[in-house]
Amino acid sequence: MYAAIWRVLPGPTWLKIIEALVLALAVVGVLFTWVFPWAAEELNLLDPTIGEPA
Repeated sequence: MYAAIWRVLPGPTWLKIIEALVLALAVVGVLFTWVFPWAAEELNLLDPTIGEPA
């Protein structure tokens, strides 16, 4: 997969490195901005309780 992305990026090697870093930072930004908060709400990962107390 990474080789396919590397082949698709335009430019010489130094530019591909910069483009790959920008692309990786964009993916991390999207994950932290939208995906992880959505998953935390939907999956209720922060609730440590298993069931109702007896």
